[in-house]
Amino acid sequence: LILQTSLSIWGWGSLGVVLFLVTFGPFAIFYFAFYILCFVGGGFVVTLLFGKSNSEKYLEQCEHSFLPCTSVGIPKCVEEMKREARPIKIDRRLTGANIIDEPLQQVIQFSLRDYVQYWYYTLSDDESFLLEIRQALQYALVQFSARSKETDWQPYFTTRLVDVFGTHLRVFRKAQQRIAEKGDQMKDQAEELVDTFFEVEVEMEKEVCRDLVCTSPKDEEGFLRDLCEVLLYILLPPGDFQNKIMRYFVREILSRGILLPLINQLSDPDYINQYVIWMIRDSNCNYEAFMNIIKLSDNIGELEAVKDKASEELQYLRSLDTAGDDINTIKNQINSLLYVIKVCDSRIQRLQSGKEIDTVKLAANFGKLCTVPLDHILVDNVALQFFMDYMQQTGGQAHLFFWMTVEGYRVTAQQQLEVLQSRQKDGKHQTNQTKGLLRAAAFGVYEQYLSEKASPRVNIDDNLVAKLAETLNHEDPTPEIFDDIQRKVYELMLRDERFYPSFKQNVLYVRMLAELDMLKDPSFRGSDDGEG
Repeated sequence: LILQTSLSIWGWGSLGVVLFLVTFGPFAIFYFAFYILCFVGGGFVVTLLFGKSNSEKYLEQCEHSFLPCTSVGIPKCVEEMKREARPIKIDRRLTGANIIDEPLQQVIQFSLRDYVQYWYYTLSDDESFLLEIRQALQYALVQFSARSKETDWQPYFTTRLVDVFGTHLRVFRKAQQRIAEKGDQMKDQAEELVDTFFEVEVEMEKEVCRDLVCTSPKDEEGFLRDLCEVLLYILLPPGDFQNKIMRYFVREILSRGILLPLINQLSDPDYINQYVIWMIRDSNCNYEAFMNIIKLSDNIGELEAVKDKASEELQYLRSLDTAGDDINTIKNQINSLLYVIKVCDSRIQRLQSGKEIDTVKLAANFGKLCTVPLDHILVDNVALQFFMDYMQQTGGQAHLFFWMTVEGYRVTAQQQLEVLQSRQKDGKHQTNQTKGLLRAAAFGVYEQYLSEKASPRVNIDDNLVAKLAETLNHEDPTPEIFDDIQRKVYELMLRDERFYPSFKQNVLYVRMLAELDMLKDPSFRGSDDGEG
C-alpha cells in the first residue's frame, strides 16, 4: 500500500511537470523564480520606505516633546568664544598689611608658575582655572589671617612654645650624654645620635615619637598632606573643599610647594648660621653672655677656635706702637683677651679630663658642698639654667616661670610709670593708654599662671588669688600688685622638699657648682634663705 502511494505521488508530480513544460516552455521555471524574487524584493522595499517615514515622524515628535532646543545655545557659545578676553581683576588684599600681602602674593604667583602653569598652558589658554585656584588660595589665607587675629597668641609663645623648645633641648642633651657614655663603641655617631634622640623622646613624652616624620621623606610628605587637608577643611568654603580636584591641587601646592621647601630651608644649618650672623651683625655681644657661652660650651673645637682668634687679636695688639692714653686701653684689651684664653684652656682641660661626667665623684672628694642661696641662683644666668632644668624635671616649672615673669612685669611697669610721669610733666597726657597696657599685661600674667584655665597652674593660697583678681577688676595695676603671691611662691620653692632642698642633692646642683668653679675651693657658704 505504501509502495502504491509513493508511486502515485511521483506519477502525478512527473505528469504536472511535463504538462507545465509543454504549456509554458522550457524557460518557464526561471521566469517563475524571477517573479518570486521580485515579489519578495518589492515587499522589502515597501516595508523599508514605510518604516523610515514613520520613524522620522516619531523622532520629530520626540525632539519637540522631550529635548531642549539647541538652535540658540550653540550660536551663543560660539559668539562667546569669539569675544576678546576681558581683563581679570584680582583683589590682592590678604591680611590688611601691605608689607605682608606683597610677599604672600609673590609666593602664590611662584607656586602657580612652578606647579600649574608649566603644564596647564599646554592644554588650554583659558585663565579661569588659574583664577579659581588663586582665589581659593587667597580665600584660605584671608580666613587664616582672620582666625589668627582672634587667637590669643601670648600663652602659646610665652609658655607652650618655650616648653616645647626647652624639652627639645633637654632631649638632645640627654642623647648627647648617652652617646658620650658609650664612647668609641659606635661606628656611625651621627646615625646613633638620631636613634638615641628619639629613644629619649619616647621615654620623656611617653606616647609621642616623631622619628618617622623627621627621618623619612615619604612620611614627612604624608604628614604635611594630612596637615594641609585639615587646614583646607577649616579654611575653604564647603563647595571648594568638596571639589576633590581643586582640593588636591591646592593641597599639593601648599604641602610640596610652600611648607616642605620652607621646612627644608629653616632646618638647613648654613641658613641658620647666616641668619644668626645677620641678627647679631648690628649689635655687639654682651660680655657676660659671651663668657657664659664659653663656660657652658661642650664643643672642644669651638673653644679652640675662640682661643685661636683671641691669640691672633692678642698678637696684633702687642705689635701696635702706641703712646699716651691709648696704652691703658690696649692694656685692658690685652688683659681681657688673656682672661678669655685662660677660661678656654680651663674649659678644654675639664672636658678632656672627663670632669663633665664625673662631677658627682669629684664632689665627693670635697665632703660637704658649699651652699648657693636661692636668691643668688635666681639672678645668675648659669645657675638659673641648671635650676630651670631641675624644675622642669620635677614639674615645678610653673612656679619658677611665674617668679621670673613677675620680675619682668615689675621692671616694665616701673619704666612705663616713669615715662608716664615725665610726659605728664611735659604736658602730654597718655594716662589711659599706659594704664590699659599695664592692665592687659597684669591680666595676661594672671590668666597664664593663676586662673582656673592656666596649664600648668601655680598652686598657691586661693584667698590670695581671689584678692588679686578683685584688685585687678577694681583698681589700677601697680608694679607691686603681684608681690604677695610672688613672695609666697619664693617661699614655696625655698622650703618645699620637691624644689630647692632636693635640688641641692641632685647631680645638676653639682654640675652647677662645677660651672661656677666652686668645687675646687668650697669657701662660699651661706644659709638657704640668702644670708651668706
